[in-house]
Amino acid sequence: MSASSAINSSIFVLRGFPGLGQYYPWFSIPFSTIYAVVLLGNGLVLHVIRTEPSLHQPMFYFLAMLALTDLCMGLSTVHTVLGILWGLSQEVSLDACIAQTYFVHGLSCTESGVLLAMAFDRFTAICNPLRYTGILTNRRIIHFMVSIVMRSAVSILPVIIRLKFFHYCRPHNLSHSFCLHQDLLRLVCSDIRFNSFYALALVVCTLLLDAVLILISYVFILQTVLAIASQEERLKSLQTCVSHICAVLVFYIPIIGLTMVHRFGKHLSPLVHILMGNIYILFPPMMNPIIYSVKTQQLRRRMKKWFSSKM
Repeated sequence: MSASSAINSSIFVLRGFPGLGQYYPWFSIPFSTIYAVVLLGNGLVLHVIRTEPSLHQPMFYFLAMLALTDLCMGLSTVHTVLGILWGLSQEVSLDACIAQTYFVHGLSCTESGVLLAMAFDRFTAICNPLRYTGILTNRRIIHFMVSIVMRSAVSILPVIIRLKFFHYCRPHNLSHSFCLHQDLLRLVCSDIRFNSFYALALVVCTLLLDAVLILISYVFILQTVLAIASQEERLKSLQTCVSHICAVLVFYIPIIGLTMVHRFGKHLSPLVHILMGNIYILFPPMMNPIIYSVKTQQLRRRMKKWFSSKM
């Protein structure tokens, strides 16, 4: 597609791995495997939690929401990422690109909220165990989940809607194999100050605030654990947090890396941007079911039982 035709159309061109097109068939194998792990792994976590009554507890309700969020993230990007590697299409319409942008950013915000809710669950279980069941009732958990979804779905709408009415005067070549808000803004010749400031404020009020609250919750958890006399009990309490800590690191480190690359890495090779983008959308959904199936004893036991029944 020529630059002039790209500017005058509503079709955008996604980017694979520049200069490595001949290797796409080989790249498609690990990427297809990763997406299979994302979809099957999170689907299995959801199935085991849904069918096993002993896992119908607050911690696993939040884990189910995390798995559902990761599953949706995989579904929202699989068609463009694998579409490029399989040689199907590198083009996407403006409406489809805006829709994908909404889901990618909305699901990231949802995952951040779920991780905060899981931190509150661990905080309550360790710092206030006698009131755990009274605080985290099914009704309150539903309220938490609805609030997380509504925050994610509604808060990003203003910037997403404005993307539809911008004038895209620059060549419609995107930097990733999926659509991002900041990537689309690069192609706009209209006034983007509202989108830039609102997006920054949104990141501060959601992702950054969630991270700070998670950190504060673990400060209190650590204080409580260190006050326990028995070393065995201290280790047992901390072990219940290992999976969540890993999930937090797996989520926030790629976001920080992608942000740093976009902000300060303009001189870097496009391959670095594309690699960081793929890590951002694929690493957390792939790793979370692995982390929780390995580190969470109840879930691991039920998964072994499920696999044994299918053998």
